[in-house]
Amino acid sequence: MSYRVVVLGDVLLDIDVLGSAHRLAPDAPAPVVDVAREVARPGGAGLAAALAASDGAEVVLVAPLGHDADADRLCSVLPTSVRLVRLPTGATTAVKRRIRVSGQTLLRLDSGPGGPIADELPGEVAGLLADADAVLVSDYGRGLTSQPVIRELLAGLPQQIPIVWDPHPRGAAPVPGVRVATPNVAEAVLMAGISGGTGDLASATQAAAKLVVSWRCAAVAVTLGPRGALLSYGEGAPTVVPADRVVEGDTCGAGDRFASRLTTLLGQGQVTVEAVAGATGAATEFVADGGAAAFAQVPADAGRLDVVARVRAAGGTVVATGGCFDLLHAGHVASLRSARSLGDCLVVCVNSDASVRRLKGPTRPLVPVADRVQVLEALSCVDAVLVFDEDSPAELLDRLRPDLWVKGGDYAGVELPEQAVLRSWGGQAVVLPYLEGRSTTGLVRAMSELLREETT
Repeated sequence: MSYRVVVLGDVLLDIDVLGSAHRLAPDAPAPVVDVAREVARPGGAGLAAALAASDGAEVVLVAPLGHDADADRLCSVLPTSVRLVRLPTGATTAVKRRIRVSGQTLLRLDSGPGGPIADELPGEVAGLLADADAVLVSDYGRGLTSQPVIRELLAGLPQQIPIVWDPHPRGAAPVPGVRVATPNVAEAVLMAGISGGTGDLASATQAAAKLVVSWRCAAVAVTLGPRGALLSYGEGAPTVVPADRVVEGDTCGAGDRFASRLTTLLGQGQVTVEAVAGATGAATEFVADGGAAAFAQVPADAGRLDVVARVRAAGGTVVATGGCFDLLHAGHVASLRSARSLGDCLVVCVNSDASVRRLKGPTRPLVPVADRVQVLEALSCVDAVLVFDEDSPAELLDRLRPDLWVKGGDYAGVELPEQAVLRSWGGQAVVLPYLEGRSTTGLVRAMSELLREETT
């Protein structure tokens, strides 16, 4: 079942200028950076939208954006899975440029002042918000959230549509009725006016409780960096969700990862505390994987392929398999274990929700792709999971280039559709039998019959 998310907020163009530094300038105590390349990516609400799309949501990004060269470049790096609805503005595009050497940021240069948006919004915006399963307001302090027409639209949304509000010290307060606001601990202490706040749990607890009341929101989730997150409903003891591990790395975009994952989980119907726990884990994993810089350099659904690189470097065998994996059952697990036994790592290629609908019909999948990926990644025999949106995994296989492509089912003696692309690098296709009587179709049929019996 697909779900729709609207991300409303300020978009930025983030650029990492990457290079090396081996000497100081002769005229100042400053390193000389020899630039190797630039990497551009969507920032702000643009990054949040891209991350929400990587979770499997159907995402619409509603944002003020002009028509300068930086805006064109920003549009070119937005994933095609994100639909952009521009709000008219005369402001120049905000650009955040980081000068980075050996994974460290030496300097950040910001340009592009904010500006007012037009009083008249595109007519489709109200309908998009009303039809959303969840809304994320990604405020980067450029004036959008103070616009009366925007605030009126958000305040008028039905209560059952969860709104996640990622605030900014220079932005407006959330509209009343927001499901969860997500300041980081420094922002929470500042916006709550806690004098002498140090960012410890006591300060975070006090600030969160105060903000729940002053913002009239249902809950505040204060992100605590490597310590996890604190969830407060304003009264009683807060819930602290620790990070499952301590990681070091580039934290740029971690707040966007937390807010976007929280939004997609609420959009799927999870309760707030479960969604905060899932968002905390996603933010931790995001930093461990290299943060926004790493996310920009691989497709949003490309998964973590470091294991493939390690296996190849050691001369091992890379095995891949694929499918919808809707309602994972014993037959799937048996085939995955068998596939893993044929090599040194197993990569599972999973059909996206849109791809499953085209193959199986409008009522499928029963389980959204983000959940299917999470279940597969929990299996010890699975080393990585990739999502593809096409009807065939051929394009994904061309990027992955596995040594073995394993199919489950009765394909003996049949030319597999993927064999042509496999031949181009010498890959081999093999077939494994399914367990007798185990299939998703059979499970769906059995559940349908059971429901019919219960209703008669």
